[in-house]
Amino acid sequence: MSQFQLYFNLGIQHILDLKGFDHILFVISLAVIYVMRDWGKIVVLVTAFTIGHSLTLALATLELVRINSDLVEFLIPVTIAITAFTNILKPRPSGGRGLQLNYLFALFFGLIHGLGFSNYLRSLLGREQSIFQPLLAFNIGLEVGQLVIVILFLIASSLVVGIFGVNRKEWVLVISSIILGMATMMILDNKYW
Repeated sequence: MSQFQLYFNLGIQHILDLKGFDHILFVISLAVIYVMRDWGKIVVLVTAFTIGHSLTLALATLELVRINSDLVEFLIPVTIAITAFTNILKPRPSGGRGLQLNYLFALFFGLIHGLGFSNYLRSLLGREQSIFQPLLAFNIGLEVGQLVIVILFLIASSLVVGIFGVNRKEWVLVISSIILGMATMMILDNKYW
């Protein structure tokens, strides 16, 4: 297995790992307000998250940024809760061509999520001559993993809303409420308190 493939696979595994379901919850909370025809917007949204995640992951891996890991692990579910709560307040994306709040959430909160994995990745990259290719491969894998989550979720949403006739707004409210509840429990269980 090539170095690129190894880190690409790690990126996919990082996002799809059910033990670290916080990333899955965040990606779903970003995407829940969209429908399949919004595919282009969703790709931009997921890519904004990846850019934020990649930036702080690189900075932390290069040890240019150091933040208390307990604080980061506390902030990750806070970002999920804020995004889900925003969906409850506004269960549909805003119309028009302006920058939507979800894009800012994806980019800014991606910065926080990237810090959460940096210690592990730094230990993996410790022996590498150059970290550019491994970081690139990891982040491409991360992007692919996020798109897999979004595709599966949008298919499930299409089935629930389109075939079973569940009201789309109610679907967004239910999913966002479940995610908010899970994120709240993660916040309360966090040792940062």
